[in-house]
Amino acid sequence: MYDVKVPLDVPKEMRDTYIANYNLITGGSGRLMLFAGDQKIEHLNDDFYGAEISEDDGDPEHLFRIASMGKVGVLAAQLGLIVRYAEDYPEVPYLVKLNSKSHLVNVSQKDPVSPQLWTVDQITEVAGEYNLKIAAVGYTIYLGSENEADMFAEAAQIINEAHFHGLVTVMWIYPRGKAVSNEKDPHLIAGAAGVAACLGSDFVKVNAPKKDGQSSPEMLKEAVRAAGRTKVVCAGGSTTSEEKFLRELYDQIHIGGASGNATGRNIHQKPLREAVKFCNAIYAITVEGKSVDEALAILK
Repeated sequence: MYDVKVPLDVPKEMRDTYIANYNLITGGSGRLMLFAGDQKIEHLNDDFYGAEISEDDGDPEHLFRIASMGKVGVLAAQLGLIVRYAEDYPEVPYLVKLNSKSHLVNVSQKDPVSPQLWTVDQITEVAGEYNLKIAAVGYTIYLGSENEADMFAEAAQIINEAHFHGLVTVMWIYPRGKAVSNEKDPHLIAGAAGVAACLGSDFVKVNAPKKDGQSSPEMLKEAVRAAGRTKVVCAGGSTTSEEKFLRELYDQIHIGGASGNATGRNIHQKPLREAVKFCNAIYAITVEGKSVDEALAILK
């Protein structure tokens, strides 16, 4: 079992709860396999309906069926979606995404801002009342936005309140706004990871860094070092082939030093049976320490 380093803003009486939640969502490995289901606000229906997308994905319950049947560390979704479906899927570990915005307003129109939608207290009350496995909360910060100071303040309070209740925290941090010329610059991604560390988050989700249009696991090393004891996980990104995805994930972990992944459309756009198998393959590499060939064998 992974030796969890408990932050000091977790009260002594909640340390065991925090450790249990941390081990629950990482399978005791210290690495996170986050199944991202929060895009229904972020990307509207663009990721859930279309020529290359399974009809299964048109129904929000598809996310919960996958998480119930497959191996996931945690299913990330908004509280409104969770309270509609979690009664039928109580075995699924959940992360509540506390803020979300759509992609309709372009950066050229207005710098992004995404205010908090629910409080940590509201989440813990629901979890306690219905014995839901809500183990974590998440929040997005747009680094470089003219609104970043407001998002920093909300994030800091959320992290402190979540730790007070023994919950794990994941910050989504994306450089974005008119001041940002290259959202995936490796040095800037490292800066985002360092911000998450200063805010006290347990994990930070970032886009895989790119330079001159190319990405490599080596580019992650600066971000992992900048994050210190905050664990770095990479966003899954746009849909790609299963083998390419798994090889990149393996290298991100074993070369770049990442501590997991956060994957949405590469999983949920598939039919249920295929989505479950791909979940299990991702989990095998991320949490179980399997090789790419072993993960590929799960798909066959």
